[in-house]
Amino acid sequence: MGIKVFFNNSCSICRFEINHYKKIAESNLEWIDITNNNEALKLTSKSQKELLRRLHVINDGKVIGGAKAFIIIWSKIPKYRFLAKIFAFKPLFILFHYFYEVVAYFLFLKNKNQLR
Repeated sequence: MGIKVFFNNSCSICRFEINHYKKIAESNLEWIDITNNNEALKLTSKSQKELLRRLHVINDGKVIGGAKAFIIIWSKIPKYRFLAKIFAFKPLFILFHYFYEVVAYFLFLKNKNQLR
């Protein structure tokens, strides 16, 4: 079973990054736009605000968000496996986690008008 990636296609920055991954990823990743997508809400059991706030994946039946989701995505893209290994290292993961949270918060503020 592949990994489902839930991303905000309405965010120009998010779309740019995900489109890059789509071009180089193998078919083991399924890309799901969360924009006006009730099915994404059901699949993840997350609110629209939660999905808008962070990138999420479903891997082995578990919903994972934030920096850990990026590590999972990178681990499935040959060109980025080295990033997954580097940022999975605990001290670097902690820094990556907080950096991601700050960036994701500002992207959320930029895109929160999408909330119904």
